[in-house]
Amino acid sequence: MTGVIWIVATVLVLFTVGYVGYGRYLSQFVELDDSRETPAHKYQDGQEYVPAKKPVLLGHHFSSVAGGAPIAGPITAALVWGWLPALLWVAIGNPLMGAVHDFMALSSSVRHEGKSIGYIIGEYIGERGKNMFLWFAFLVIILVVAVFSLLVAIILDAYPQAATASLIYIGLALVFGAWLYQLDLPFIPGTVVFVAGVFASVWVGIQFPIALFEPSGFADQAFILLSGEGAWVPGSGLFGANTAMWIIVALGYAFAASILPVWVLLQPRDYLSSFLLYSGVGGTLLAVIVGTFLGTTQGGASALEIQLPAYTSFMGGDLVGVAMPLFPLLFITIACGTISGFHSLVSSGTTAKQLNRESDARLIGYGGMLAEGLLAATALAAVSVIAVTAEGVSGIGAALPNFAEGGGLILTSFGIPMLTGEVFMALVFVSFLLTSLDTGLRLGRYMMEELIGTPDSGVQNAVANKYVNTGIATFAAFLLVSSGQWEQLWPLFGGANQLLAALALLTATVWLANWSDTKQLLTTGIPVIVMTVITVCGLLWLAFVENFQRTLLDTAWRAEASGLEIASSALRLVLALVLIALALSIIKMAYENLQTARDSLLSTDEPAVGSDDD
Repeated sequence: MTGVIWIVATVLVLFTVGYVGYGRYLSQFVELDDSRETPAHKYQDGQEYVPAKKPVLLGHHFSSVAGGAPIAGPITAALVWGWLPALLWVAIGNPLMGAVHDFMALSSSVRHEGKSIGYIIGEYIGERGKNMFLWFAFLVIILVVAVFSLLVAIILDAYPQAATASLIYIGLALVFGAWLYQLDLPFIPGTVVFVAGVFASVWVGIQFPIALFEPSGFADQAFILLSGEGAWVPGSGLFGANTAMWIIVALGYAFAASILPVWVLLQPRDYLSSFLLYSGVGGTLLAVIVGTFLGTTQGGASALEIQLPAYTSFMGGDLVGVAMPLFPLLFITIACGTISGFHSLVSSGTTAKQLNRESDARLIGYGGMLAEGLLAATALAAVSVIAVTAEGVSGIGAALPNFAEGGGLILTSFGIPMLTGEVFMALVFVSFLLTSLDTGLRLGRYMMEELIGTPDSGVQNAVANKYVNTGIATFAAFLLVSSGQWEQLWPLFGGANQLLAALALLTATVWLANWSDTKQLLTTGIPVIVMTVITVCGLLWLAFVENFQRTLLDTAWRAEASGLEIASSALRLVLALVLIALALSIIKMAYENLQTARDSLLSTDEPAVGSDDD
């Protein structure tokens, strides 16, 4: 049997080489200069533009970008095609494409006054291109919020202990924000006290697990907060009352958190949760090394042998009921563990407005994405040591708890009790998800405000209101989740998200092409081509095979499907085609700008519009 140590070693070696070598090259390539005033200082307003210490901002950025996708995606891919293809895509694709994407999105935004990727692309290809990009991104945001709210609910249902711990750490974050920004108390002592409180919440959660209604069969006993069976809760028939209610709670939390000033909850919560995330990822990887040589308390070193096949088949193994081609579905299934367009929205939406110095972009942008790759490797390691059966992967509700269970098993290498390790890993997972939820909704608000600009009608004025447009996105996400078609939403989210990454890389390429000197465009241009081909093929498969041939054209399926299921399948088909059309239109306009910019540089010594001198 192969030890899980090889997953860890492969990723650590390649990521170290990438950060030391390629990360340094990129910093020099875009000419990071600490003498330039960053937007956080130039436009400091105490609300959105707030300079943050590097560890605080790294915590916010990493927490925001590292949602549930780099856990759920690699788990799914490993079960379908084997752990080896999943590992190779994460280990190679992340430093060459994903980390480049995040770094370039952050750097380009900082050079454009902290504006979004949509604004930047509008500077070069016009208002129409900007609006198309913003609509594309807004649709992706709704998919992100829909999928992640369900993942939060599934974990809190499976681990009521994590529900208690999550509520405690959110409360601690609110107090820590007041400690830092209202009372102006010392940073280091506050960190020690509140981080200790976050870790103590795991113990409290084990002692006092809570559930809103009766939890699923995964959970042990819990204190039930609401009486009755919860049949009145929307979606209770699909997910169970406890999971359905946690979906509503998660969306309500995200709505409230996304409209508060960043110092109230976003910055302090992300900073505190970063200690959970670093210890969860770093601790698990270190535990693999320790357990390999010293053994675990649950079966010795043999407990850390990989239980999954390295490779099943191109069309997927026995654990899937239908053919799923490795190309292109592997790539859009893993999604954020390798490259994610959502990160460009975070980098240019909130992180660029808080960057203290330009040189911080290397650690936060490039390094932050490598850290997400380590999370994907952690997910692969955790699920690989659990013997999963076909019944265990019949749904994300059954597959995702395997991450916490496998992580708990690995942490027994340190002598940590299995249950404590499981609850800790579940809290780590929820922490990732919650930060992505409220950051995603905040970014959706920014995009809607950019689309409207200066309101010139009553309707536009209403939609520009942060409560209204955030509410619209929240309600749309709720409708998608309540349709009960989340398993089809996941690959659609992955394809749309990675196509967004291609567009963000394209924006960076256009920006580089418009510098006053002739920058090479291969660093960003090659990933643009690779990701465009992969994602367009993936979305076409989802549209015409998954949502047309296997559903709408299948008379047996239509006979058993509800009206909502049929409408949802048709909507996903249309959405996939709309996303492809928007992306290809933006690519066409950007290519025309690239040609014009390069022709201008070759024919004159005058700086091109939007150059590094701007």
